Parts: sequence; structure tokens; C-alpha cells
Amino acid sequence: MSDRARLAVLPTPVHPAERLHAVLGGAPIWIKRDDLSGFGVAGNKARPLEFLLGDALRRSRDLLVTGGGPDSNFVAAAALAARVTGLGCDVVTTVADGAPDGANLQLARAAGARLHRVAHRREQIDAAVEELAARRSVQGHRPVAVPRGGSTPLGAAGFARAAGELADQVASGRLPEPAVITIAVGSGGSAAGLLAGLAATGLRSRLLGFSVSRPPAEADAVVRRLATDCAAAAGTPPPGPDRWEIHDARGPGFGVAGADDRAAAVLALRTEGLLLDDTYGAKAFAGTLRHVRGGGPGPVLYWHTGGLPSAVAHLGDTADAAGPPERGGDPL
Repeated sequence: MSDRARLAVLPTPVHPAERLHAVLGGAPIWIKRDDLSGFGVAGNKARPLEFLLGDALRRSRDLLVTGGGPDSNFVAAAALAARVTGLGCDVVTTVADGAPDGANLQLARAAGARLHRVAHRREQIDAAVEELAARRSVQGHRPVAVPRGGSTPLGAAGFARAAGELADQVASGRLPEPAVITIAVGSGGSAAGLLAGLAATGLRSRLLGFSVSRPPAEADAVVRRLATDCAAAAGTPPPGPDRWEIHDARGPGFGVAGADDRAAAVLALRTEGLLLDDTYGAKAFAGTLRHVRGGGPGPVLYWHTGGLPSAVAHLGDTADAAGPPERGGDPL
């Protein structure tokens, strides 16, 4: 396995959502705070980047080429990781020329990334990344092309390691063994790594994924393939076929929160002080609440993947969904 480029401050903490439990009842919910990974505001994206950048440095690459949509958490994290490890960074994005950059693209630019806007659909970005890397190679660079979300078997190794981290936290008594772990599923690397890593631990937890961008059947196939390849590369047992399930959390569209998602974000903010982004966090948290309210087994561990820039950018929407402040909350 590749050397790691040490970026994150690990392990990230876990804590019980006691105020949330007092409101909901049902199975207890714990939070895995990957939003506190300690590297910029990269959240869970710091985990795959440690392995992807470590491998790039080992192979003497000098340029990271990656891509994502206008609200991509990964592109901002990748740009920061490239900067601190001494690599250049090119980012392919679907934002049209002249459109204002969102918070994540502003952060990528501030970290020194060069943005390349293309008139492609989101699912075509990976091909555009490969094309740009090929051009950079002809120009004399030594690029490494990384697909959306860093979702490769090597990138998934970051979350396979996270499963071991979680097993250590259970063994130390910092949290009970979860019956269910819930997580947002976009490009699939985080869920795949967890699935592969859980199979290598003694944990019996099942993984419950919420697909925010793909039809569930398509996301399921991607995650299972990546998990199998990740386990094979690590020399660990492949995950069992019944270790996980996936649900449709796309709602009104990718990056767009529905009413249930927005209500879940408000509840998380007002009970536990959690900031959830529209693209991933709010949708996965809404699915977690449905699991608990439906009498699903627990303890439940919600994996908070981060997304702080996008969450802050949508605070106005969250405030609108929360309704008027309680009496006494506004100054006269």
C-alpha cells in the first residue's frame, strides 16, 4: 500500500447525540465527526487524499488533475492538499464562464488551483480530467489524474483505514458497537472503503448508504466494485454481499435539498450544533432520521462527512426552513 501524505488529524472524535435522542426517542444516534478531520475544511475528503497524494509523491508526480461540480467538496480539499504537498493543481468544473464561483471553487482558487470550465454534464468530468492530464503530460508535466471524489481503490483505502479507527474506538469503550452506520454516497469511494474495511475488522455493523447523485442500483454496483478492488489491493477479505444496503436520497436533484432534507439540517443544527451541507450531509441525515423513526435497529452511527463551505453558503435557506425565531430571540 502506498505511503500516506499526512494531512488529517486522526482519529476524528465520536460522540452521542443525546439532545437529538431526547427529541426523537428510538435508537440512540452517535456522530462520527469527520467534519473535524483537521485539514482545512476538507472533512472526510482528507482521508482518500492522504493515500492519493502519497502515491503521487512516491511516483514523483508534479501536478494533480481532478474535477467536480460547482459545489464539490473534493475539489477544494484536493487543491489544498496539492498546495501543501508541493504539487500544482488543475480542476475541471462544469460551471459556465461568467457564473459566480461557489464557496468550494473559491477555496480551490485561493489554494492556487487553475479552474477549467467545460460544457459537460457532471458524469463526463472524469473523461475531461483524463484529457487534460494527457495534455499536461505533452507539455512536460508529470500529472496524476484523479476522478471525482478520489473514488479509486487507492482512494478508498483511506476509508478502509477509517473502519479500523472506528473498531479501535469501539474496543476502547468510546462508543458502543453500532448496529448500523449511515453515510452519504456520491462517487462511492467513502462507502466502498468503509465496506472493505469493516470486513477486515471484528465489527458486525451494517452499512446503510444514501445515494445523492446516482440511481441506487448504479451506486450499489460502483460501491461493491470499488470495495472488492480495495480489499484485494489490501489483501483483506472481500466484503460479504449482505453487509450493506443503499437508498435513494437524490430528492429534487444533486446538490438540492428537499423539504425533509432541510428539516433534518435544522434539527441537527438546533439539537447538536451540526452544520450539514445540501449535497451530502442533510440528505444522509434525513435518511438516518427515517431509519430511527421507523424503528430501525441501533445504536446508529451517522458519519458526518463535512461540507462546511457549502453548509455555510446555504445558512439562509436553513434559517428560512426553521421558521421565525423563538420569542425573545430577536433584538428589539
